[in-house]
Amino acid sequence: MEFRHLRCFTVLAEELHFGRAAQRLAMTQPPLSMAIQQLEADVGARLFDRNSRGVALTAAGQAFLPRAQALLEQAAQAAREARDVGQGLAGQLQIGFAGTVLYRGLPQVLQSFSTAHPRLRLVLRELSSSEQLVELVHDRLDLGFVHTTRVPAGFSQILVSSQPFMACLPASHPLAAAGRLTLDQLRDDAFAIVMRAVSPDYHDRILSACADAGFEPALAFELRHWLSVVSVIAQGLGVGLVPAALQQAGLPGVVFVPLQQPLAPYDTHCLWRTGRDESALGAFLQAVRMAAQPGHDGGPA
Repeated sequence: MEFRHLRCFTVLAEELHFGRAAQRLAMTQPPLSMAIQQLEADVGARLFDRNSRGVALTAAGQAFLPRAQALLEQAAQAAREARDVGQGLAGQLQIGFAGTVLYRGLPQVLQSFSTAHPRLRLVLRELSSSEQLVELVHDRLDLGFVHTTRVPAGFSQILVSSQPFMACLPASHPLAAAGRLTLDQLRDDAFAIVMRAVSPDYHDRILSACADAGFEPALAFELRHWLSVVSVIAQGLGVGLVPAALQQAGLPGVVFVPLQQPLAPYDTHCLWRTGRDESALGAFLQAVRMAAQPGHDGGPA
């Protein structure tokens, strides 16, 4: 059974006239008659009564018509969906992100993209940078927002944002009102820090900065999320060095103080597999580029 035969059948069922049906189908009457005969042979039943008074659906034809129409509509819908996916108008993207991106970059991207592409479904998964790299390498994510310079070969990147580290202190800390401070001034404090397994780059960077300042910090808390670091500090249980965007979290009981000698910045990169040919991915990356800080578009790693 061929879809062109179903199309011939439904048009003839609507017109009940071979001439008009053939005209609508842009064909002559003999091929139309042949198509109906072939369909009747496939179905195993006569679908039309033909006589000198005209054409009429048989009982079998009446029963077959709604099913034939449904099959044609399903085929048309499948074609529309495939075309929309191919053009980047529909489909699904699996996106990984580290938590701090919620305060810097990701909301702007999602807002602009969702407005322009309402039929593209975004599935967002909060994962550490290390976890995202594993998922990206195994193609379980289409792209990820990470905080790491350890980019695997074969991936491209966009530097979405770059922000300074700040000292995060309890509001009751003696240095809370300082305009700036040096790391050396925190040598006697307990530190809260993100676990190395979660963010090895920045865990090591903070320890290295403290070593350069002449001390080894007492790590009282090693946590999975930067927001957890700020929450612990808000309870007066330590101090920390955190990305400046966490000021936007609005947690009470903490203050953020600039450093006299800034650390290397905290960078957010968007990563995806180089050469991946997907229209939806390309459309999302365009939204990322529009939201990225000026001059932060990048190419293959």
